[in-house]
Order: sequence, then C-alpha cells, then structure tokens
Amino acid sequence: MIILGVESSCDDTSAAVIDGASILSNVVASQNEIHAKYGGIVPELASRSHIRNITIVIDRALRDAGVTLDRVDAIAATNGPGLVGSLLVGLCAAKAIALARDLPFVGVNHLEGHLLSATIEHRVPFPFVALLVSGGHTSLYLARDHGDYQLLGATRDDAAGEAYDKVAKMLGLGFPGGPALDRLAAKGERAAIAFPRARLKKRPRDGDAARFDFSFSGLKTAVWQYLRDHPVRDDSHAADIAASFQAAVVDALIDTSLAAIDSVGAERFVIAGGVSANSELRAHAQALGAERGIAAFMPSPSLCTDNAAMIAWAASRRLERGERDPLSTNAFADLEL
Repeated sequence: MIILGVESSCDDTSAAVIDGASILSNVVASQNEIHAKYGGIVPELASRSHIRNITIVIDRALRDAGVTLDRVDAIAATNGPGLVGSLLVGLCAAKAIALARDLPFVGVNHLEGHLLSATIEHRVPFPFVALLVSGGHTSLYLARDHGDYQLLGATRDDAAGEAYDKVAKMLGLGFPGGPALDRLAAKGERAAIAFPRARLKKRPRDGDAARFDFSFSGLKTAVWQYLRDHPVRDDSHAADIAASFQAAVVDALIDTSLAAIDSVGAERFVIAGGVSANSELRAHAQALGAERGIAAFMPSPSLCTDNAAMIAWAASRRLERGERDPLSTNAFADLEL
C-alpha cells in the first residue's frame, strides 16, 4: 500500500511517501530562519509559511518517490496535537487530495507518529515503554499494541526540549537551541556544576497505579540564577554550564524512565521525539541496555524531529485494520494519545 503522509503540526512542513515498510521519500521544509530572530516559534508566521510550502513539499515528495497521485492508495495527515493554524494547513491539503481522488483518509495523532517512529527501522515487539521527549512533550507511555497506549507519566511544567531552548537562549546560542547546546556540552564537564534533578513523588493515577512525572522548570530557573551570579567567563565556562545542564536533564529522563520500566516489567525501551536526537541521551540509553539487559531503540536522527514518514507509518497500521476517518476530521491543539 502506497501512502502519502502530511505533517504540519508546528513549524516544519513535511510530506512523505511510504510503500509497506519502505520510505520512498521524506521531505521536510524547515522554518528555522523565519523564527530565529524571534527566539522561538511565532504561530501566525508558522501557519503562513505552511501555506506557502505545502503544495511544493507534497509535489517534491511524490517526485522523489517516483510516483504520481494515480499510484497513491491512501492519504494520512496529522490532526493534533499542535498549533491549530499549522495543523489546518496540512490537514486540509491532505483531505482535499483524498476527496478529489476518492482515497481513504486517516487522521494521525502526532504523538503516535513519534511513538512508532523507531519501529520503522527496528523490529520492536510489543509491549514496550516509550519516552516521547520534544519541545512540546515529555511523556512516558506503555505501548501494549498498535492503538493501545497507557500514559505512565508526563511533565508537570516545561517539556525537556523547551528547557533546552530556554537555556540555550540564556547562553546566547540562538534558535533552535537544542542542537547547539548539545554540541557545546560535548566540550564541557557534566559534573562541573551541581544543577538539581527533580525527584517527584509518585502520585496516584487511576486508583493505585503509580505515575512517573517529570519537572524541568526548577532546573531552568537554577541555570538562570547561576548565570545571574556567575556570568559566562569564557567558552570553557559556557561549555561546562551546557554540559552540567544537559547531564541534569538526561539523568532525570533516564532515571524516571527506569522507574517506569521496572514498575511495568518491560524489557524494551523506545525513545522518540526531537530530543531523542540528543547525543548524551542516546548514549545513556544504549548504556542502559548493556547494563540492565533492556533493549533500547531510537529512530535515526532524521526521524526524530517532526516528519511525515512517521505519520504515514502510523496510518499504515490503521489502514491495514480497515480503519478510516471521515473528511470532517478536525484539527485539535490538545489531543490525547
């Protein structure tokens, strides 16, 4: 089955074509240059850019895949969560193609796309625990099967990726800050500064079930206070600050994930989302597998950030089961997985 997928939940316009388990194309148009001077994403500018890019990106994806719309069997698009103005551009374009071509349509939860992204390249048997970590989300799920997901925990305040961007801004690293901070941290000492790790008490959820939550607002404030009292002296000092901050984030992510894994007795661990491209997080996850005998899986860096291949892939599982969505499917800023 050849599926055309569209993703426009935030600031990347993406279209992809998959054929079974093969990615024939995966085109992403970034808006980093547009938003960099504002130090963050401006929703109105993002949606306008999607309008300019959407047909160009879809045409490019079809051309790179070597197929025409006549060969496409189904259409999929992200319908939430995300910026509604951005979501509507990709969603409406995908629904218009489905209507004009009389093709099956599936609306995909952006989080499910990330959760299943590692399974595009790796055989990951269910069940597994998945850490979804990005600029907008930091959550833990128990994935029992396709479409069967239990939330184990989430951030109570800032997402990890948001904290990365804010600290990168404090250090003058520009936007997007995560990759720049990761590169700077590689030159520093992770134990140079004792930034705090939030250890949240397990609060009950669904009766007696434990919930494994995160918090990064305190860490972000601690970095701000440190910089207020200890302005950056030189490049080496900046690298130590970045490395120590990153160590605090990665330790919190891994420690909380381990607690959740032990709680449900999982043997497989998936990390996905934009922050899963972080070098230290990937290294710690691999070490976890070696030390604890837990198989750790992560998508390739190109599949970590927002992309349409993961949306088409998630849709393919539903299409195989005969599921379809009506063309009245709407976009949602908040959409539970």
